[in-house]
Amino acid sequence: MAAIDIHDLRKYYGKGQRAVHALDGVDLRIDQGEFVSIVGRSGSGKTTMLDCIGLLMRPTTGRVMLDGVETGRLSDGKRAELRGRRIGFIFQDFNLLPTMNAMENILLPLRYTGGDKQAARLRAEALLEEVELGGRAHHRPTQLSGGEQQRVAIARALINEPTLVLGDEPTGEVDTETSAKLLSVMRRLNRERHVTFVIVTHDLELAGRTDRMIRLKDGQVIGDERVVPQPTDGRVEETVPVG
Repeated sequence: MAAIDIHDLRKYYGKGQRAVHALDGVDLRIDQGEFVSIVGRSGSGKTTMLDCIGLLMRPTTGRVMLDGVETGRLSDGKRAELRGRRIGFIFQDFNLLPTMNAMENILLPLRYTGGDKQAARLRAEALLEEVELGGRAHHRPTQLSGGEQQRVAIARALINEPTLVLGDEPTGEVDTETSAKLLSVMRRLNRERHVTFVIVTHDLELAGRTDRMIRLKDGQVIGDERVVPQPTDGRVEETVPVG
């Protein structure tokens, strides 16, 4: 089953000759459980595409299907409900609330969805263990390193048990070693939970350690390759065109 099915996706800003074509006819299919990176220069349409997939933005034209649901036909309320149940987000700058500790930050998305609070707390405790922060539940962001803060953000993205996690430069604020560790955490969670991960990054070395690399330029897909990673130093040895 396809987690994401995109057909002729277009997003324009402005009108007429001055219109900016942020996305210009994207066709894309991402299957459940894939770990995918989207790469391209600034202005290539990466973040716009992520926002359309994440139901944060409506495209100008085209179709975005999520887990078989035609999202374009949904009201804003239904889109928000679907986003809250099916999608987790990881941001470059962590977006943790400084007045809340790690546990409280992880539980924050559930304030808007309700449910069993005790069960949610048990899930949060389990997630903290999974991202190797079991002893940091009561630490506030200022008491955590950049890598630890991003691991809290990863756990928060998974608290609603989503089928899809989207990351916008999720390792952009940490050093190379920490970036590699964060990617390992995400890859492990991807395998163990069979959650689809789609991350936007400008780091080709990082993208080369995902399963599939999609290249954007001027709002269009110019490359879609399966990645064959090097087991030793993480460099990309070979890419295989998809389809």
